[in-house]
Amino acid sequence: MTKRALIPIANGTEEIEAVTMIDVLRRAGIEVTVASVNDSGELKIVGAHGITIAADCTIDDCTTALFDLIAVPGGLPGSENLAASPALDRLLREQAAKGRLYAAICAAPMLVLSSKGLLQDKIVTGHPMFQQNIEAKEVNGKSRVVVDGNCITSQGPGTALDFALDLVQQLCGVVKREEVGSRLVLTTSAATYY
Repeated sequence: MTKRALIPIANGTEEIEAVTMIDVLRRAGIEVTVASVNDSGELKIVGAHGITIAADCTIDDCTTALFDLIAVPGGLPGSENLAASPALDRLLREQAAKGRLYAAICAAPMLVLSSKGLLQDKIVTGHPMFQQNIEAKEVNGKSRVVVDGNCITSQGPGTALDFALDLVQQLCGVVKREEVGSRLVLTTSAATYY
């Protein structure tokens, strides 16, 4: 059965993180839905560094769908814009409550997940500028990617490829991760597991 992932994006999203997740997950054969989180309903967003990304649909179009993974990119003010979305809030809370995979990178672990209380029993990481403000069981500031049960977090743009490959591993297993990674000339794991 094909795995399904949701990647929400908003104005100010970190482009490297969003595009890397979309690309790597699709290379693994995962059905990726890119959802725009804009008050205007516009599908196109302008990222943190001025790059325009077009979504497949709006976040409101996703509220009744089930996803194996919801992965949130960071960036400023993108993470703040994502955190303000009631629809994404409901989706993330349900995802965590049902034990399905949820993930965030860069500023998103703090601004999106921690702000909703979704990290209180998790060991996590995030962008070094935000680590001291993450409300979690523990913050691992050294690891590039941290996997704690159904929650995956990562530090930032420079860790996006490792993060995306770990998402593939969580959804499809280590063999698929190595298959995709070898085509990208990257086969090592940067994750710390708990």
